[in-house]
Amino acid sequence: MAADMQNRLMGCLSPDENVRRESEAWLKSAEQSDLGGFMYALTQALSTEGSDLTVRQQSGLYLKNILYAKDTNTLEQNRQRWKALSPDAKTHIKQLILTVLNSPEQVARHTASQAIAEMGAIDLPGNQWPELLPNLLNNVTGSTPDTTKVSTLECLGYTCERLDYTDLDQTTTNNILTAIVDGMRAERSDPIRLAACTALRNSLLFCRGNMENKPERDMIMQVICEATQCTDGKVRAVAYECIVQIGEHYYDKLDDYMQVLAQLTFNSIKTEEEQVATQAIEFWSTLCDEEMDILEEIEECREAGEQPSRACKGYVTAALAQLSPLLLEALTKQDEDADLDDNIWNAAMASSTCLTLVASTVGDGVVDAVMPFVLQNIKGENWRFREASTMAFCCILEGPGTGKIGNFVNQSIPVLIQALKDPHSMVKDTTAWTLGRICELHASCVPPNLFNDLVTGLKSVLINESPRVSAQACFAIHNLAMQITVDDSTTTNLLSQYLPALLQDLLQVTERPDWDEANLRPSAYEAINMLIQHAAADMAPILEQLLPVIMDRLAKSFAMSVLTNEEKDAKAGLQGLLCGILQVMCQNLSIEAVQKQADNVMQILLEVFKTKNAAAHEEALMAAGALADKVELGFERYMDAFHPVVMHGLKSHEAYQVCTVAVGVVGDLTRALGKNVARFCNEIVQSLLEILQNSTLNRAVKPHVLSCFGDIALALEGGFEPYLQVTLMMLLQASQTRAPDDDEDLIDFVNTLREGILEAYTGIIQGLDDGGKVQLILPYCEAIMSFLETVTHDPNKDDEVISGAIGVLGDLSDSLGTQVPGLTSKKFVDQLLMEGASTGVDKIVELAQTYRTRIDNHKRGAGM
Repeated sequence: MAADMQNRLMGCLSPDENVRRESEAWLKSAEQSDLGGFMYALTQALSTEGSDLTVRQQSGLYLKNILYAKDTNTLEQNRQRWKALSPDAKTHIKQLILTVLNSPEQVARHTASQAIAEMGAIDLPGNQWPELLPNLLNNVTGSTPDTTKVSTLECLGYTCERLDYTDLDQTTTNNILTAIVDGMRAERSDPIRLAACTALRNSLLFCRGNMENKPERDMIMQVICEATQCTDGKVRAVAYECIVQIGEHYYDKLDDYMQVLAQLTFNSIKTEEEQVATQAIEFWSTLCDEEMDILEEIEECREAGEQPSRACKGYVTAALAQLSPLLLEALTKQDEDADLDDNIWNAAMASSTCLTLVASTVGDGVVDAVMPFVLQNIKGENWRFREASTMAFCCILEGPGTGKIGNFVNQSIPVLIQALKDPHSMVKDTTAWTLGRICELHASCVPPNLFNDLVTGLKSVLINESPRVSAQACFAIHNLAMQITVDDSTTTNLLSQYLPALLQDLLQVTERPDWDEANLRPSAYEAINMLIQHAAADMAPILEQLLPVIMDRLAKSFAMSVLTNEEKDAKAGLQGLLCGILQVMCQNLSIEAVQKQADNVMQILLEVFKTKNAAAHEEALMAAGALADKVELGFERYMDAFHPVVMHGLKSHEAYQVCTVAVGVVGDLTRALGKNVARFCNEIVQSLLEILQNSTLNRAVKPHVLSCFGDIALALEGGFEPYLQVTLMMLLQASQTRAPDDDEDLIDFVNTLREGILEAYTGIIQGLDDGGKVQLILPYCEAIMSFLETVTHDPNKDDEVISGAIGVLGDLSDSLGTQVPGLTSKKFVDQLLMEGASTGVDKIVELAQTYRTRIDNHKRGAGM
């Protein structure tokens, strides 16, 4: 197989598509028929000196990817396949691949280190590769070439990154750490120190046991701090990356080291080359993130009457006087070409991010530290200082209270409006961004007498300025419109006199020759969306005139050229944006205005569904949902054509965003059509059940599906009976999902899942009650009450879950009363209602009080 492997790997790189496909199919077939032999052949290809380097690299990456996957389920499947190989097959592969760490070719060594790490991550915890670590440690500490030491240190770092700190015993971990620290010694060559620093960065979580031990932690911190003084800038940068990791994962251990770390980082921010300075700045950004999280936790604990688990040391506040001047100085080191490459990250950008985080962490205190610099330089002769001072002001808009920053915002408006005419594009760019942030955060501070100047100024840079400046102006207009109140008691608002001209200019912006730069076209359409949403009643004629314009643009988009991938993406993006506008217009125009154009809107949307464009389908589905919501029963005439579209969306399990939107549209249709949706429900319910049963589908879809069953039940009322049993079985199964206390992502998901379950129960109970068949729910009431009890006792439930649980409890009370087992006797019922009453959320408090009274009435009626 080895000779064929070389040829097939080379074939995968062929410009001939047929050759590529044939080679890829051969590789897939070989992998499936004999995994052990296939992996050994790949290892042979990787280890063969003198062969094509690209093929060697490809073979190593193929090996790694056989074992690794981002998806947790796929990763576990891959690991089980490896474990199922015979010990002899694995031994041959492992023995051969270890020799590649000695290869004279860096590409082969580097790729081998990644593949070895994946094998080690599987076999080391079960002691299935006992010779690996001694081999690697000997490479680092023995008399091997420097190139071998470097690749071995890489391998150790990758391996530690793939392991949990509990996977190996502490002695083995100590040996790994000793080898890495040995590579960081000052007498080692710079390439070895760099590899060792990188390995340490990747292993800091793995070495948690060592970091908990003060003498060992002192040693680790010492070698890292020494590495920040290395003559090689790459080593210094990675050493600071280690410090950043320590700030994130070991904040509570920093006390003994903060004085030294502050001195090192301050000096590096001021004097170091950019790659090092940015990492020194990142350390303070990380501390801001940590302290904000801790302060938030402390506040949550205070409200709950609990003791917080962590203390905020206030490092950022203590460093403010020394840190802020360094960040402000770094802001003046702009790179005028930085916006040409999204991958560029420099000290000025890092400083603006850090200063923003400092403002959010420190609050009012940052104003006195920054505003003298702003006031001194915002009108200065040097453009760098004008831009830096404007950016600094923008950075501190969020964090300080309006009482502290408000007067400065008020005074800044005329200065910033004038700066939109600055001769330097970066100043104009930052100025427009700052005005956008002011409109977002402090619109109340804009002087009424300057509102006209503000709108006029932003409008003036839409057409002829650079794409970045125009996009920032769109952002500002979007945020300004968002702050305008739409009051049903009046027919006009502040936007009305500007809206026609703004819409006209923004539509023109979307067709600028440079629309594809700086996210200009999407920014303009988002601004249009927000103007439509906040338009007053007197603008209805203008919006009605806009609707056919948008449809005409969408109709013309079908004729756009798609000869290249760029043209294909441009067409897809434009159609998605235009469908988004149609959705917003259907939501905000009057019923009469939408009904006039409903046939035309639906016809154009059906044309969109004929294209192979998932992003546009998503937006078009939402537009169709909005149309259904507006015309209600009038939408039934489109259902024969639209039903297949919805079914296709529900079956788009790979494009889970489209699937999610399709589920939401089913809810729209049930509310619009009521019982008239019944003839489509067999297929819809079957597809919803398939989604729930699909273990590989993104889990974010499933809460929406569960909630959708409630929408269907509300629409069908008693007609939901055929689907009742299978639906309730699914709900009961979903109710078993739990989340560990230390997994925030899973806690959030479980809360969202439970919201969907509770919404489904509410819809089912109310629908059956309306249809006179609520008795059908009685056999399931005990299980539903058990679920409500589980929810009540969960300390991680959020307010939405509390509200939903009280709602279901109330629905059971209203429809079945004392027939519900435990309604008047279970202790959790009182606990749940008490928690609802203490949330401080008016709607939940009112709900809890209402059902408290009703359940108390049931108790009295039962003689309790």
